Amino acid sequence: MTARWPEQYKDKLTTAAEAIKMVKSGNRVYIGGGCGEPIVLAQALARQKDELRDVEVVHVLTAGHADYTMPGMEEAFRVNSLFIGANVRGAVQTGKADFTPVLLSEIPRLFREGYLPIDVALVSLSVPDEHGYCSFGVEVGATKPAVESARIVIAEINPHMPRVWGQSFIHLSQVTACVPVDYPLLEMPQGAPSPLYSRIGSHVAGLINDGDTLQMGIGAIPDAVLALLGDKHDLGVHSEMFSDGIMELVERGVITGRRKSFLPGKIVAAFMLGTERLYRFVNDNPMIEMRPVDFTNDPFTISRNDNMVAINSALQVDLTGQVCADSIGCRFYSGGGGQADFMRGAARSSGGKPIIALPSMALGDTVSRIVPMLDAGSGVTTSRNDVHYVVTEFGVANLYGKSVRERAEALISIAHPRFQGELRAAAQGRCLL
Repeated sequence: MTARWPEQYKDKLTTAAEAIKMVKSGNRVYIGGGCGEPIVLAQALARQKDELRDVEVVHVLTAGHADYTMPGMEEAFRVNSLFIGANVRGAVQTGKADFTPVLLSEIPRLFREGYLPIDVALVSLSVPDEHGYCSFGVEVGATKPAVESARIVIAEINPHMPRVWGQSFIHLSQVTACVPVDYPLLEMPQGAPSPLYSRIGSHVAGLINDGDTLQMGIGAIPDAVLALLGDKHDLGVHSEMFSDGIMELVERGVITGRRKSFLPGKIVAAFMLGTERLYRFVNDNPMIEMRPVDFTNDPFTISRNDNMVAINSALQVDLTGQVCADSIGCRFYSGGGGQADFMRGAARSSGGKPIIALPSMALGDTVSRIVPMLDAGSGVTTSRNDVHYVVTEFGVANLYGKSVRERAEALISIAHPRFQGELRAAAQGRCLL
């Protein structure tokens, strides 16, 4: 198999337009996500709108334009998003696209066990090595399991895709068609943290000790936390994703992984959202261990890391500790992602700390994010049973082992002072105080 790969590769080379003809009406098509989205193939798929009908497009979080959701595409394509990004949020909220709630750790099972059988997978890969193996690069998590379950695999071969270590390779013999491309990967640069997020980040950083292993979710708060960890030592990383902030702490000697109890010395993740500098950093870097999400996000696997600190964001937290992070009332906003996986995994870690961090206010500082009850229609992303630490710019509330009365008092104390009076009255009205 290995010796013949150059000839196999030549036989599989084709154009995006020709390769996309393998997609037929009624197929379910998976598109690789994040910054590893196969942009050329996604655009070629959209251009086939007049020849296709009822194609279901499945993906997790993509960073491209999602042309297949534009007006005029309705008869050809319908998106089924497993985590809602900004590019498909409007389509989902107006009923023009679907959303399937699922824990990130369980997405591979949907593909492998036939709940969402994949007909065609569109992915982006690195150039093959001397043995004919390509790397999934910046997006391994849900994409590798989707490819392994698909009947047809169409891959962009991009010299800009880094070759990363871990369970992150596919042999060309498993690829149906190869489309050579040459364009820089999509980037998601970090912004400088605002004073608000820096205050939140400082409270979170105060909960992190030397030698802890970190998981960071997506957004301004995790980025702000990373910017404030420069005085820590020997931190580790076991996360679904990581960004430029992780790289910078490695370069400064803050993240070494030396004290990790599980896979010491390794940064374990499923995908990355960052810049070209990050992609160069991870290329052929033995410190990086990329794995599918049913490994990285398995709560049992997470708990094997002692002193596991999981940091995730929320839209609302009610006075009993229920967390909503996926919806605004009845409107779906994102998805469960890996929050519940890591909150539970960190809680079961020896010395672990599951943390929910959020600003105290929203909508131009007109409403409190600490609320008497979640808005009608809101989903419970993390149950009150799984919540330990909640952090705002006003401090830290540790809810673990606390009664609902104690929880209400603690959460009111970290709400914005402008809303504390009405929160207390509401809590008394609910007989929580």
